[in-house]
Amino acid sequence: MTTRRTIIGAMGGVAIAALTASGALAQEVTLRLHQFLPAQANVPQLVLDVWADNVEEASGGRIEVERYAAMALGGTPPELMDQAIDGIADVVWTVVGYTPGRFPTTEVFELPFMVEDARAASSAYWQMFETHMKDGEFADVHMLGTWVHGPGLFHTDTPVESPADLEGMKIRGGSRLVNQLLELLGAEPVGMPVPAVSEALSKGVINGTTIPWEVTTSLRVSELVDNHTEFEGPALYNLTFVLAMNKDTYEGLPDDLKQVIDDNSGLEFSIFAGGTQADADGPARQIAVDNGNNIITISEEDADEWRAIAEPIYESWIADMDARGIDGQALIDEARALMDAYDG
Repeated sequence: MTTRRTIIGAMGGVAIAALTASGALAQEVTLRLHQFLPAQANVPQLVLDVWADNVEEASGGRIEVERYAAMALGGTPPELMDQAIDGIADVVWTVVGYTPGRFPTTEVFELPFMVEDARAASSAYWQMFETHMKDGEFADVHMLGTWVHGPGLFHTDTPVESPADLEGMKIRGGSRLVNQLLELLGAEPVGMPVPAVSEALSKGVINGTTIPWEVTTSLRVSELVDNHTEFEGPALYNLTFVLAMNKDTYEGLPDDLKQVIDDNSGLEFSIFAGGTQADADGPARQIAVDNGNNIITISEEDADEWRAIAEPIYESWIADMDARGIDGQALIDEARALMDAYDG
């Protein structure tokens, strides 16, 4: 299911030696990589394909990574983590917030106005994964990378210049904390995975969505709405991602192929992934500029009003963490310290 040995495993020692000597040792392992976006979207092209290509090359062709986009192996985006745990897929990329409350520690990076730099946050996220999550909420998978996207913002059918402008608007939110923020701002949150956003906007099911710039390209958001509200300084919100591997698949690899996976996982890969995703914001934003769309920028000073409205989310999140036996304030302090310490 997860690790497929070729006929080489049954061949005699002389034949194996001959193949090895000729450099023609065949592929031994096939990994099925499953994710929810179209293959041409930025993350599959700029992050996941790069990871897969590097693994294939570093393994000398002994690992093949089959790439399944847009839920081609079946199921829905919220089921991806269980698909990795159960071995339906060998590797999955997913939004942690698609399973609200299941992986609570990651939410420290999803608090409103918490993150300013995706690389710094992705670095802190991996470090906190190793300290707090590896043997806790992510104990059932072998983690390859943890990261956040660039600044989240509003994309709407009418201009949003102040919190009052959101009153009564139906806005898609990507996580439970984003939905809480939308409620506090007076909007009606609508939960849906990101692939459903285009149709919902085109049919008027929602008035807008919260996503980072880079996702707008594959969803054609800049064609479907004309208004975009971004924030200087710390982002309105961020979402957390994981690239996770089935534990049995990883443990079943020979040591040298485990090393290939290890060499393409961890802190540096997480920073690369988060930074690459954030870097894709610029070209996507330019599409909206070229379309003549209305881009509203909230200054860091003017964002004080927004931050004040969002403050109760911190209080309720800390209380929620405390109820789970987790020191929420300590996580916030640690995340901020690690982000501040990041030097690029």
